[in-house]
Amino acid sequence: MENTSFFQKVYAVVRRIPRGRVSTYGAIAACLGSNGSSRMVGWAMNHSHVADPGIPAHRVVNRNGVLTGKHHFGGSDIMQQLLENEGIEVRHDKVVDFDEVFWDPSAPNPE
Repeated sequence: MENTSFFQKVYAVVRRIPRGRVSTYGAIAACLGSNGSSRMVGWAMNHSHVADPGIPAHRVVNRNGVLTGKHHFGGSDIMQQLLENEGIEVRHDKVVDFDEVFWDPSAPNPE
């Protein structure tokens, strides 16, 4: 059950990502003290659709701001639409102004 416990920790961090912001697989892994576990965070996001309460998985992108998990949303544009509904601009499957909307869960008092 180690994966389940890790997944729950990932979900707790992802639930803290503010509306209109994004974080990365790597930043979440680092926050959990698991540098190098970005792929495990991705697996957690792939399984997040069964979590209750829901997980705002659309707010997790790769280190370059690319919507690498978009195919897990049941349609090619749903992840983009969810982000755009929160005011995040996406162009060519990539978050525009990524540095400005990036949320670091390890930062002191992340906004």
